[in-house]
This record gives sequence, C-alpha cells and structure tokens, in this order.
Amino acid sequence: QLQASGGGSVQAGGSLRVSCAAPGRTISPYHMGWFRQAPGKEREFVAAISRTGSSTDYADSVKGRFTISRDNAKNTMYLELNSLKPEDTAVYYCAGTSQVAYSRVVWSPGNMNYWGKGTQVTVSS
Repeated sequence: QLQASGGGSVQAGGSLRVSCAAPGRTISPYHMGWFRQAPGKEREFVAAISRTGSSTDYADSVKGRFTISRDNAKNTMYLELNSLKPEDTAVYYCAGTSQVAYSRVVWSPGNMNYWGKGTQVTVSS
C-alpha cells in the first residue's frame, strides 16, 4: 500500500531524504507519519504530519534535524534527515491513520492503519 524509498549509507553529519509513495491511491485523506526500528529495538515514532500538512510533530531525538513534508498532488510524503548521527541508523517506515482529528492521534505503531515496507538508513561514525 505504501512504499518507502531513498534510504542509504552516509557518514555522520550527512543528509538523506526518504520518500513514501502510495501508487494507485491517494494519501490526502490520511494523517501520515514516519517510524523507525533499529536492530533489537522497538519500532519508535519519528515524525508526523497532518492531512493538509499544516501541523507537524517530531520525536525529541530528531527535532531540529529532521523535517517531514508531504505533496498530496504527488501522493508522496517526505522525510529530510540532516545532521545524521550513528544512532539514527534504522529501518524507516511510513504509516498512515484514518483517524479524523490529528490532535487526537496517538502516534504509536499499533494505532496506524496503513504501513509501507521500510527503507534502510545507515549512518557511520
């Protein structure tokens, strides 16, 4: 349903942009988010964006370094990753929720309705 792409390997301090596309369907009805999962760890929230893009939220660990955005006309969501650290190494997943009110969404993996296959981001020191 959702396809994440754009991951890769970079050195600490570098940048990447990952994308999430929804081939054959529209993402505009959904609030969307990014999660990540490092080896041996639980999947965790990274960033979220409301249906129209007017509201965003970030995990404290990425605030000021990552930027979430979306282009509903292209049915695509993005995550710009800057000032990358080795601890950002993980598989990054995009997800969506059909919940109506963005302010009421609890951004945990169990609350998402749609998921994409992840894309690997590796940051070396």
